[in-house]
Amino acid sequence: MFEKILIANRGEIACRVIRSAKKLGIATVAVYSDADAQSQHVKLADEAIYIGESPAAQSYLQIDRIIQAAVKTGAQAIHPGYGFLSENDQFAEACQANNINFIGPPVAAILAMGLKATSKALMEKAGVPLTPGYHGSNQDAEFLKQQADGIGYPVLIKASAGGGGKGMRLVERSEDFLSSLASCKSEAKSSFGNDEVLIERYVINPRHIEVQVFGDSHGNYVHLFERDCSVQRRHQKVLEEAPAPLVSQDKLDAMRQAAIDAARAVDYVGAGTVEFIVEQDGTAYFMEMNTRLQVEHPVTEMITGVDLVEWQLRVAFGEPLPKQQDQLKIHGHAIEARVYAEEPEKGFIPAIGQISYLHYPEQNQHVRVDSGIVQGDEISSYYDPMIAKLIVWGENREAALLQMHHALGQFHVDGLGNNIAFLDRIIRCDSFKSAKLDTNLIQREDEFLFKNIQSLAPELIVATALTELLLRFSKNKPASNPVWQSETLWRVNISPSYAIKLKLDATLVQVNLSAEKEGFVAEYQGEKFHISGQLLNNNNTAHFNINGKQDKIAFSQNAHGLTIFKNGQSHKFSYLNQKFSSDDAQSTEGNLKAPMPGVITQVLVAANDQVKKDDVLMTLEAMKMEYSIRAPHDGIVAASYFQAGDQVKAGDELVEFQALTEEVA
Repeated sequence: MFEKILIANRGEIACRVIRSAKKLGIATVAVYSDADAQSQHVKLADEAIYIGESPAAQSYLQIDRIIQAAVKTGAQAIHPGYGFLSENDQFAEACQANNINFIGPPVAAILAMGLKATSKALMEKAGVPLTPGYHGSNQDAEFLKQQADGIGYPVLIKASAGGGGKGMRLVERSEDFLSSLASCKSEAKSSFGNDEVLIERYVINPRHIEVQVFGDSHGNYVHLFERDCSVQRRHQKVLEEAPAPLVSQDKLDAMRQAAIDAARAVDYVGAGTVEFIVEQDGTAYFMEMNTRLQVEHPVTEMITGVDLVEWQLRVAFGEPLPKQQDQLKIHGHAIEARVYAEEPEKGFIPAIGQISYLHYPEQNQHVRVDSGIVQGDEISSYYDPMIAKLIVWGENREAALLQMHHALGQFHVDGLGNNIAFLDRIIRCDSFKSAKLDTNLIQREDEFLFKNIQSLAPELIVATALTELLLRFSKNKPASNPVWQSETLWRVNISPSYAIKLKLDATLVQVNLSAEKEGFVAEYQGEKFHISGQLLNNNNTAHFNINGKQDKIAFSQNAHGLTIFKNGQSHKFSYLNQKFSSDDAQSTEGNLKAPMPGVITQVLVAANDQVKKDDVLMTLEAMKMEYSIRAPHDGIVAASYFQAGDQVKAGDELVEFQALTEEVA
């Protein structure tokens, strides 16, 4: 086995690889940028080498620096993780040229599967089913339109070198094809340096199912069953589960065999994922092959009991696959939720800043957390804003759903926005519970996921007020003591009272608390509650008895206020002495501001241009996503302060905007 490996990645996946390497007694080398100097993967590795500034292009994408780090430390192999250079054939070749083992597939397999059109031609030859479409080399616009007309609308135009939802256009009418083609080619050229496209029939309400495959250098191939990754936003996965629910056995067998055929067709070695677009009846069409480990690999590990990273290391060292197909079985059901620092209610815009409080669910045989983040870490604009992956296992899908709901309720993040409450609503929505899955699930359940947010129960507000009072007095008293036992509260023949005032969003909340023998009488909105409780600061939990009912809430506190965590939801109560602003990242008071740090990708207006409401003025790319800066109403662009390629900070004024007056009109 290897004695030392370098991990050419960061964050959660680097920590994950280190864990398996240590189990095998393999020493590990981490690489890091300025932003990651104090990160967990650096602390966990045996050695760490600095490779550059914070932007990935100046560090994690620098092939020469990573190779030099491996040579300098004597690493025999490099694990690329996922993302960054994991599917880069030039990186794999550089490893080979320096006698370093690349823990991934052969260069030829990466090249074969790297372009959608090339891979689909190979798959067609291998008998792997394809979505009806055109995957050839003729890129003449009129010819492509003829192909689309022949396939029948709706069709998808897809960048051959694309991924992550970029370079993709849905066309529903023949008359819209040429303009959509031009737009798609332009984006593909900008994003991938290659404007070639392919045309495919658009599958209505498709499912996204992928099969985990493994090959070794001895000619052995296995599949480790499939994962359903249909729940997506912006073409990026949100929830994954294994095995795929409500698909007939014959359809699953066909999909699994097609995945093996795909791997064998390119002499694949190592871990790979064959992705399929699947009709609602289970008919599957090859979409692409990811020649690396996937973010969602833990659900496969949970149902098979296999350590896929260990398999990668063994196979890369030249060992045969640890198990053959008849030795692999499915045990139970697993679900993974990607916990992100983002604002789902604001279009999933990433949240940047420091995590002031972080509490992970307790891990056991049913609950697993994969992360490279700890309390106090910063979520920056340089990398993906994922905080952690939460993976649960149950004997069946219903049991796994219960485990996920319970675990999300124990997952607490404060200091920046996150999607924990959103994830909990997804697993409780009718479509997901009944496994009516397709890539449009989030849009279909829009009412439940975004608009049907329940108001807080009075009991929770009263409990929050007492928590705040307990916290005030716990500064000078043992945290485990009930507050009414503190002598500072008592005066002879006087029942002390307190008015707790907090702000919930824009609403003032006031709870009046009067001490009594066994606790307090709380008055809120004309209703009275008999309440008692105590703090357990070692786990940021408050226990209560409200009108005879026992309950507890988790909380975090900082200088700005108090956050309460209950049933997977978080509720922020602000202190009144803070300054409150209702300004959005994009103000309508004369200027438009950057919603987050990023790079300007397009400037579509110039000074004195007249625009209509919702016209796109600029586009901004941050954390793999593109955001449109739109006109808030009809008006005139007085000035534009940035050009394409410029780096901007959150809050930077992008455009000076003037409302369109009647005189101007």
